[in-house]
Amino acid sequence: MREIETLAALDAALEDGGTLRGLRLQDLDLGTRADRLLGRADVEGMVVLGGRLPPSLGDHLRAHGALVFPTDPRVPVSPYRARVYSADELYDGLRELGYSATPDARAYTWSRDTALHHDAFATLLRAIHDDSVSDALTDLLGDAPVVGVMGGHALRRDEPAFARAAALGHALARSGLVVATGGGPGAMEAANLGALARTSTDLADALERLRQVPGFDDVRRWAAAALEVRHDLLAGGEAGLRSVGVPTWFYGHEPPNVFCDGIAKYFSNAIREDGLLARSSAGVVVLEGAAGTVQEVFQAATRMYYGPPDAALPPLVLVGREHWSRTVPVWPALEALADGRAMAGRVHLVDDVVDAVPLLTG
Repeated sequence: MREIETLAALDAALEDGGTLRGLRLQDLDLGTRADRLLGRADVEGMVVLGGRLPPSLGDHLRAHGALVFPTDPRVPVSPYRARVYSADELYDGLRELGYSATPDARAYTWSRDTALHHDAFATLLRAIHDDSVSDALTDLLGDAPVVGVMGGHALRRDEPAFARAAALGHALARSGLVVATGGGPGAMEAANLGALARTSTDLADALERLRQVPGFDDVRRWAAAALEVRHDLLAGGEAGLRSVGVPTWFYGHEPPNVFCDGIAKYFSNAIREDGLLARSSAGVVVLEGAAGTVQEVFQAATRMYYGPPDAALPPLVLVGREHWSRTVPVWPALEALADGRAMAGRVHLVDDVVDAVPLLTG
């Protein structure tokens, strides 16, 4: 099997003299290649995953043993996509038409409608979409060392903790780690912003500008301000892969932040949380948060608890001694779980993000 995810790769396959049997064509517009494909009969076992193709080409491929998987034109996003999302893609139309008209908002509305009506075909499309996104995220990250940064979505841009989370993301990215967050607002946005900023001066300027729209109660203003800041941060050219966001439409009230180099957005929250933690090969740092963040803490801890005794466990670092010991007393439970196990030396509680960085980069 060979995955074909671009028209350039398809052109190469058509020209190399080999067979087309068994190829996987993923989310391609085949209209401009229809004549060449209509001239080929060696397509048995070819799988066409979504995309666009003339009816005559679909008939021809099926007649010669190919499988053509359908999509639904009412779905706001492609279920068979071969790449993670970009901020511009999810927020397309934001300035002209408002947030409700963007693909991001429309995808959430579609997912809620189909879930309520128990549409089996929509369930299938959501599952295919999430598997495709997982594959694309794996391709994007490759073997890069990834550190997960977890934290609450309610943190406002004008709070001191937002600047501290941004400083954490900046320090981790400068050390060579790829920062992975839940891709939403609050602490997640801050960490992705910090990773994107090339210098501390750029970061300070970005923070000051974002303070003017501190919350996402008006998503249009919140996202538009961030898109402008992102545009200026990237004005000097791309700096390589520094951070990713892994959000979900399950939390439809949390818009995705725009400061990631790639956005792997899922319909299933369970799949995206497991995938985010599984990819955090260099460790996880947890900022102050509530129920969703607590869930992520114990998902990470469960992986460590049941890991092989001789496994090299990445660190789990909780930031905020008062918060995690008293406000949301997670730390005593972690200490009890770690007692006598290999994870005991890999679970940490610190007061400040400055203390967390050496534990993740040392």
